[in-house]
Amino acid sequence: MSYNSNSEDDPKYFASSYVMLRPHDQLRFWEVVKLVVSADLFRSNFVECPEATFVNFSRRRIILISLLAQKLLQLLAHPLQVLGHLLELALNLFSSHRTVFSLFLHLLRGKDVMPDPRSAEYLSITGHVDKRVQLDGTIKRHDNKYNAALSVMASKAVYENVACVESMVKNHWKMELVACGDFWNDFQGKPTTQALVMLDKSEEKETYVVAFRGTEPFDADAWNTDIDLSWCHLPGVGKIHAGFMKALGLQKSVMGWPKQIRRDESRPPEAYYAIKDILKQRLEANDKAKFLVTGHSLGGALAILFPAILSLHDETFLLDRLEGVYTFGQPRVGDNEFADYMDDQLRHHQIKYYRFVYGNDLVPRLPYDYKNLMFKHFGRCLHFDSSYECKMVEDEPNKNYFSPLAMIPMRIDAAWEIIRSFIIGFKHGSDYEEGWLMRICRIGGLIAPGLPNHLLQDYVNATRLGSLLSYLD
Repeated sequence: MSYNSNSEDDPKYFASSYVMLRPHDQLRFWEVVKLVVSADLFRSNFVECPEATFVNFSRRRIILISLLAQKLLQLLAHPLQVLGHLLELALNLFSSHRTVFSLFLHLLRGKDVMPDPRSAEYLSITGHVDKRVQLDGTIKRHDNKYNAALSVMASKAVYENVACVESMVKNHWKMELVACGDFWNDFQGKPTTQALVMLDKSEEKETYVVAFRGTEPFDADAWNTDIDLSWCHLPGVGKIHAGFMKALGLQKSVMGWPKQIRRDESRPPEAYYAIKDILKQRLEANDKAKFLVTGHSLGGALAILFPAILSLHDETFLLDRLEGVYTFGQPRVGDNEFADYMDDQLRHHQIKYYRFVYGNDLVPRLPYDYKNLMFKHFGRCLHFDSSYECKMVEDEPNKNYFSPLAMIPMRIDAAWEIIRSFIIGFKHGSDYEEGWLMRICRIGGLIAPGLPNHLLQDYVNATRLGSLLSYLD
């Protein structure tokens, strides 16, 4: 397989330069040594790139770390899956019976106490951290922050199973669930990307919402996507994190991003192509309908890459109907050239792009600098402090998370958030009370500050309590 071509008229033309890591190939000891001592990546069997691609030692070291981490995740994928399933099962088991005594009583009576993972009541670990399923009734459709509040709840819902998502969207939000499921990753050879499409319909307007799922704690495939440091340089677009592109629909077999692909009915579709087709069909039936794209964490990266690929394919019809992109805890996805390209495209098509960053959230501050790759954020950053006060900034404060100067202030913030978790319910009402699982995560923030800030609890609070009205238009 090759991504390169000498002619832009060639339909196989895709990237002017690229580095594709191949963690599924066997890593032999001498291959690792070769990567360490040789600056020519082309000679590495588990790195695919154009001939005579030279990188310095620091970059090779980072590539090797990424490969080894992906290999380790592959080895741990099944144990992680089992551990995640058991933890999820335990949380749902105790949640459905409320007390150990109730559970014991049901066991004595011979009742079936095991929750069904496919039921609408069965919540993911993310769902147990923040159990809110209702939209904020005080935020109406005409409010400036309505789209943000709806987007973060859609980003939260997509972590759940199909029955649970359907219950939330139809029963609680009174909206239509258009599509929900797993989508194909051509490089991982399995459906590892999750997304939903729903319709928010009122007398005034119709708005479709596309939400991509972020990284689940025990999902090795999603973690592999996050730490895959493959990249492609698209002519006129810039360098993009290819791990995210693979999750969205980058093609392995037909080289890159063709505008259309032949559908393989034996497996699930790729997210980009399936969602694009759904939106085209729905929006062509109503010339006033528009759509939003959203996601948390990895989902936020896919959310902003979705219009990027639409632009690459000159999908003007869809871009003109895209009302906004709302991301929460989104990592960086491209370099300076890509940032400039997307700024131009968003401005040209009048697409609103709001990137929400809460406190010291680690993920938006990664990747910071892959030795001259310089991934960069763009668009409007709404940064919230621990009081949910909002400031619009070009980039989040302390954009390099690993700065030693930030260690003490971050731990002070983490300590305050532990205290706040016990009083926020009294101040803002029962809807903001935090459970024991979230409080455990808060305590963990003393050791790894910034990790609890990435959870959706604070992003939901930010859209509801944050001072947003002066920023959102």
